[in-house]
Amino acid sequence: MRFTSESSSRGVREQLFDLGDVPGVLWTPEDATGLRPLIVMGHGGGRHKKDPDIEARARRFATECGFAVVAVDVPGHGDRPVDEEFDRIATENRARVEAGEDLALLIAEFQALVARRTVPEWRSVLDAVQRLEHVGAGPVGYWGISLGCGLGVPFVAAEPRIRAAVLGLGGATASAEDAARITVPVEFLLQWDDERAPRAAGLALFDAIASTEKTLHANPGKHAEVPAFELDSNIRFFTRHLG
Repeated sequence: MRFTSESSSRGVREQLFDLGDVPGVLWTPEDATGLRPLIVMGHGGGRHKKDPDIEARARRFATECGFAVVAVDVPGHGDRPVDEEFDRIATENRARVEAGEDLALLIAEFQALVARRTVPEWRSVLDAVQRLEHVGAGPVGYWGISLGCGLGVPFVAAEPRIRAAVLGLGGATASAEDAARITVPVEFLLQWDDERAPRAAGLALFDAIASTEKTLHANPGKHAEVPAFELDSNIRFFTRHLG
């Protein structure tokens, strides 16, 4: 893990890093020392590790909860180079949608392909961050909606260090098998009028999650219209389960 820059503002320390060819960012309380909970965050499609929504949430987790937060650019996003295979598939999918094929199914298939690369990358990032003195090997949570859900479901299913997860805006088309292996507490966000992850697919994914403690938060509106107050609930959820 090689840190490339560091800055502090409004009580939060931000460190940019590279782990091999994976660029990431770590947020911690400005004066952080010793063990603390860590949240891994997955950004949405077409976004990046420092997307304003990701950073705003990360800063609240750091300042209000004392948590560390890490996010990385997934392949083909942010500071990652163009991935020729993924770029080709995305171009083909756009043509297939124009020809009348199901957008939700194509998204699910693409996310399943990307997850085969991101899950081992994220596990390596988690290893590296937990070796840092100001983070340590404390309890871990996961937050990811939309693409962050499509990649997060297999990650949470595969990673035993995850104790709680916020997921949502995704469907069960390609994730049901992985969802059935998730047993940690889950808070699931669903937009009732979602044009990218249809309501039925989102409900099916929620149903497929095997956790005995899971809560569905359904709100009216489209894919990008998750109410801001849901972040308050996320903070209470992680504080309850991560300490």
